[in-house]
Amino acid sequence: MLSWEYPPGAVGGTAAHVVDLARSLARTGHDVVVLTVQPAGTASDETVEGVRVLRASVELPWLPGDNTVAQAASANHQIAKLRRLLGDWRPDIVHAHDWKVAWAADTLADLGRVPLVVTFHGTERGRHGGEVPPGTPSAINSVEAWIAYRSTGIICLSDFMAEQVIDGFELPPSQVIRVPNGMSVERWAPDQSAPAREQLVVAWGRVAYEKGFQVLAGAIGRLRHRVPGIRCVIAGRGPYLAELQLQIDVEGVGDLVHLAGFMPGHELRRLLHRAGCVAIPSLYEPYGFVALEAMAAGAPIVAARTGGLSEIIAGTNAGLLFSPGNREELADLIAEVLNSPENGGRLQFEAGELLREHYSWGAVARQTLSAYHQVLAR
Repeated sequence: MLSWEYPPGAVGGTAAHVVDLARSLARTGHDVVVLTVQPAGTASDETVEGVRVLRASVELPWLPGDNTVAQAASANHQIAKLRRLLGDWRPDIVHAHDWKVAWAADTLADLGRVPLVVTFHGTERGRHGGEVPPGTPSAINSVEAWIAYRSTGIICLSDFMAEQVIDGFELPPSQVIRVPNGMSVERWAPDQSAPAREQLVVAWGRVAYEKGFQVLAGAIGRLRHRVPGIRCVIAGRGPYLAELQLQIDVEGVGDLVHLAGFMPGHELRRLLHRAGCVAIPSLYEPYGFVALEAMAAGAPIVAARTGGLSEIIAGTNAGLLFSPGNREELADLIAEVLNSPENGGRLQFEAGELLREHYSWGAVARQTLSAYHQVLAR
C-alpha cells in the first residue's frame, strides 16, 4: 500500500483507514508493506503490528508559490525508491490511497507486473461542488483521472463516492468496487469511568467550508433559549478557520461556541464521551467516517443528509438526518436529542448494533480481499 498520510505523521480519516486496514490484513496472515512519507522524528523502516512501514524523506528544494502537484510528483521519486529496501520481496497487489502517491504506485505496479488498485477517499471535483476550478484543482483532477485510467480496479468507500468517480472520470461501473470504511470500536468506546453526558454539542474535522461548521454555528444561535446550558465545541484546524470565527461573532454565539483547534485523538475521545450530541453539518462528505467515530464513542448523532453520511445512517435509526445547509432543521434535531434522553439512548443503541454488524475492521478486511481477488481475476 502507498499513502501520503499515515500515523504518526497524520491522524485524519485517510491515515486512520490505511493503518487499520493494513493491520487487519496482517492479522489474517497476509504480508503487508506500507510506503509513505517520513515526518521528522519517525523511523524510516519499522514493523508495527505485523505491518512493515517504509518512509521516504521528501525534504526536497521546492519552488516558491503553489506547486502542490509538482511537490507531490517530485516526492514520489523518493517513495518509489523505497522499493530497493524490499529486496526480492514482490507484492501481488499495489494499492494506492488517493492521488498524492499516484506516480510511485503506477511505477511500482508496472515494474512488479502486478495489478494496481486505487482507493479514492475524495475527489477534487467533489470538494468543489461538482466543478473543477482552474489552477491547482484542475491539475489534481487530471492526476486523479490519469491514475484511475491506469488502475485495474478502483475501491470507493461509499456509493456516493463511486458515482462521483464513475461519472467524473468516465469509467465503466465494473471497474469500481464498493468497500465501506471500518471502525475500531474498542479504541473509541467509553469505559466505566466515563462522565455523564452533558448539554454539549461536539463537531470536529478539517475546518473547511464544505464541512459546514458555519451552519452549526447558526443552529446553536437558535438554541440559546430552547436548550438550557447548551455549549458547542468545534475541534480542528484548516483554511476556513478565520471565516468560521467571523461567522460565530456575527451570529453572536461566541459565548456558546468554542473553537478548540487541533485535538489529539485521546482528548477528542474524552470530549465525545461527554457529548450529549455530535453534529456533522457537512455540505460535502464522501464517506462519513466521522459518523462511525461518533457511533463508536457512544454519542447520539445529528448529521447532514449528504454523501456517505446518508448512506451510513439513512434507514438505520442510528442517527437523525437534516437537509445540508438547513440550520433551522439542524437546530430542531439537536434540541430533540438534548431535551429528550430517551431519544439519545435509542440512537446510541441502534448505532452500536450497526457498527458491530457492518463496520468492524474484520468485515472490511474481508471485503477488501474480495476486491483484490476480483482484480487479480481480470
